[in-house]
Amino acid sequence: MTDTAAPAVLTERQGHILLITINRPEARNAINAAVHTGIGTALEEAENDPEIRVVIVTGAGEKSFCAGADLVALSRGEMLQPEDKAQQAWGFAGMVAHPISKPIIAAVNGFAFGGGCEIALMSDLVVAADHAQFGLPEVKVGLFAAAGGAFRIVKQLPQKVAMEHLLTGDPFDAQAALRYGFANRVVPLADLLPTAIALAEKIAGNAPLSVQASKRVALRIADGQIAGDDAHWADNSRERKKLMASEDAREGPRAFAEKRKPEWKAR
Repeated sequence: MTDTAAPAVLTERQGHILLITINRPEARNAINAAVHTGIGTALEEAENDPEIRVVIVTGAGEKSFCAGADLVALSRGEMLQPEDKAQQAWGFAGMVAHPISKPIIAAVNGFAFGGGCEIALMSDLVVAADHAQFGLPEVKVGLFAAAGGAFRIVKQLPQKVAMEHLLTGDPFDAQAALRYGFANRVVPLADLLPTAIALAEKIAGNAPLSVQASKRVALRIADGQIAGDDAHWADNSRERKKLMASEDAREGPRAFAEKRKPEWKAR
């Protein structure tokens, strides 16, 4: 199957809920430019439509919620973001720097690694299948969680626990996510979407303007931005520029592709 065989992102309305599905199971629902545009556009639609009160984001298939960036597409020289500057400003996957007032539930149907975990971190609630796993493995390949993961995980997990996962790159499973308070519900895969939809319907039954105001105050969202995140993104940009110029940043992906242990030089 090629990327053009089906839309990279599917959207479906169920009453006051907008269901967004990353539809690239053959690529483990990895993010390319088409997914970035599809998710970002759907979030804009949700924000601007008063009939939409809650958004659910999930992945197609039973194995992967999202494997993060599409490294295969990247290796072919493809851009992982669209050329449109306004759409680029939405951040990775069209989402991580794209806060909206409508609550977002991540229905995590499998592993959520790298950028997939960062999508879950950007969501307001997480419902996970019992076989789901979360992780930021970037340090294992000479990179870092530059799509919000490095600063969001320490806010959403107990700090020492977050630092362990951030610095080791080791994943945590759905039951650990529940213990950490990162997942709101953990259920069998067959119950995943029904549980997420029931939670969304409960939220949608409340006064929508009250819900949206509550989210904006809780997260300090104003004019489409989260107050305080600008400094984090500036840190991100500075550190990423330095890191990507290093020998290690080239060695990590090369060693991964060659299926060997990387030889770090710390330069």
